[in-house]
Amino acid sequence: MSAPRVTTAPKVVAVTATSPAALSGLRSGDELLSLNGRSPRDVIEYSLLVDEPELDLVVRRRGVAEPFAVEVRKEAGEPLGIEVSSAVFDRVRTCDNHCEFCFIHQLPTGMRRSLSMKDDDYRLSFLYGNFTTLTRFTEMDLERVLTERLSPLFVSIHATDPDVRAGLLRNRRGATSLRWLGALLAGGIEVHGQIVVCPDRNDGAVLEDTLAGVLDRYPELATVACVPLGVSTFSHEDAMRPHTVEEAAAVCDLVERWQGTFLEAIGRRMVYAADEYYLMAERPFPPAATYEGFPQHENGLGMARAFEAAFGGDEHAALGVRPGFFAAVDGAPATGYRAPRQAPDGTTATDGHDERSTGRPVAILTGEYGARVLAPLIDSLGRDDIRLVPVRNDFFGGNIGVSGLLTGTDLTAVLADQPAGHRYLLPDSCLSEGRFLDDLTLADLPRPVEVVPTDGLSLRRALDGNGPDTAPSPTPATPARVPVTLGAPR
Repeated sequence: MSAPRVTTAPKVVAVTATSPAALSGLRSGDELLSLNGRSPRDVIEYSLLVDEPELDLVVRRRGVAEPFAVEVRKEAGEPLGIEVSSAVFDRVRTCDNHCEFCFIHQLPTGMRRSLSMKDDDYRLSFLYGNFTTLTRFTEMDLERVLTERLSPLFVSIHATDPDVRAGLLRNRRGATSLRWLGALLAGGIEVHGQIVVCPDRNDGAVLEDTLAGVLDRYPELATVACVPLGVSTFSHEDAMRPHTVEEAAAVCDLVERWQGTFLEAIGRRMVYAADEYYLMAERPFPPAATYEGFPQHENGLGMARAFEAAFGGDEHAALGVRPGFFAAVDGAPATGYRAPRQAPDGTTATDGHDERSTGRPVAILTGEYGARVLAPLIDSLGRDDIRLVPVRNDFFGGNIGVSGLLTGTDLTAVLADQPAGHRYLLPDSCLSEGRFLDDLTLADLPRPVEVVPTDGLSLRRALDGNGPDTAPSPTPATPARVPVTLGAPR
């Protein structure tokens, strides 16, 4: 039997026992060459096909000479019961911008190959929340997004002045590609924007002009995040430098002023400064209510306030990365920064002792920014068995201080000087499928650690499991300043 030719095909990596897929004989390693005569381009199209009650598959199996047919019969909408290996089955649309501030260009050699893959694919924006500049967006893409209602999308704006934006992206199409943003919004697509603010390039008057342009041309945007430039010691761009304290404060002032303007004009604040700005400016964060539901929590907007509230017992504030499209898709692969944070077998590294045993001193490993938000929260517990261990990011250097960019190398150096027998808690944001950015694993660390989800409620529960059995820890008071971004790298 001949099969349709495809560039790649969905590859089965797991089959759920007793599922329709298992009962039909599908196995891990099988390639699905076609589903009801169609070869899906991506998991979006795949998810629509596998929703059907009658599935006629063409399967290629290792060790079998020819592709063969498999019939699956199930209830409409019933999960097929398999997990596929990737989100995109044709070719990922790579980025052809050459942004001075791109962090991928600031990675040292020897990192995992997947970290150096730059995408500018609207499908990955929809699936994972990746930001796209729309410089490779087309009329066909627009038609598909509007027809299939691929929403929300996440768009890198950076500047609304065409010349400034083209210069920042180092791509002449950057001057015109925001026309697609207008078309998406006109079509009713929810879009969240981002501005990476670079000193002397798109801050100050340029940022002022950008926010004015957003209000004038794109008032339907859901949110706009102003995030600071991250500069590692591996940057080769002389013009890129960290913000000064005064520059960070100026961004906070400008954003808060424009929040008032947006609130008056459209009834919501729309624009927010990332937590790191308040941290760099040495200012307290705005009240939690001003974040209007934390719509860009995973991008570092209000993450510290949400962490604080969750640590105090508010279960509704225990926010994490939004599951998005994949929450309702059978077989969707969890890749990128939404990949499972612990090891593939679901375990954490331990030394054989009870991870929740009482009486053992506990140390919280966190980035330098993380230590500053956690310090007042831990102090409010009134316990002497908990200490913070800030980990300086010597691997990347520069102004990199978020916990999500901690590496196994820096953790190894710090843990080597820590006492044995203590509990060591590590936020899961610095891991992807049990691996750090430098490809080390939990097993490579010189001390056993416990991986804790990066939210305040999870940390509080981990700490309460170590405390006295006689009484619960007191609810922490709201600190005057809660400065840190604990989340995954952007």
